Amino acid sequence: MYRPVEDNIALVWNYQLMHHPLQKADCILALGSHDLRVAERAAKVFLEGWAEKIVFSGGLGRLTEGYFKKSEAALFAEVAIAMGVPEESILLETASTNTGENFRLTEQLLLKHQLAYTRFIVVQKPYMERRAYATFKKHWPEKFCVITSPPLSFDAYCQSNDPEINREAVINLMVGDLQRIKLYGERGFQIPQEIPGPVWEAYRALINAGYTKHLLTD
Repeated sequence: MYRPVEDNIALVWNYQLMHHPLQKADCILALGSHDLRVAERAAKVFLEGWAEKIVFSGGLGRLTEGYFKKSEAALFAEVAIAMGVPEESILLETASTNTGENFRLTEQLLLKHQLAYTRFIVVQKPYMERRAYATFKKHWPEKFCVITSPPLSFDAYCQSNDPEINREAVINLMVGDLQRIKLYGERGFQIPQEIPGPVWEAYRALINAGYTKHLLTD
């Protein structure tokens, strides 16, 4: 069935959003990326009093290696401190290179600091909310989490001061992330997520339109 490309974009974008209301937690876990607005969202959630500690997790990944001069976590922390988050309220995990490592290495960091947290607010980019949730629940099935992201529409999200975050790049990235939701669930890297038929049709249509730059080929 033919749909306008904007409708396909909206189907994939909206599917990724978990729409979790914020709840009190032990810790805010901000997953590193090339988008510093994730750090701003994490800082805002902290400053509103939803948790007393922030972990910024991220070394250099496929989008930031050669682009960032410091680890994603270090740059995120700088953003948060500039917004008023006390440095003593921040922990840094600076070695992870993917979402699975974000959780595995953060767990090691918390154990090192003898922090037995059970309730988390996970902060990620909007089009990666669902994959963050599915990976969290695979790694920490017994723990509680809500997922949040910068509260932006697709069009607003693409209007970034960062030239690396533009309409074409975001569509390619969210198509690649939807593929990973399916494949990683099948491979046991995250808990499976049901993908409604219209969403998968929209995904296929976007691939046919040429948005293939971040698809896995193995």
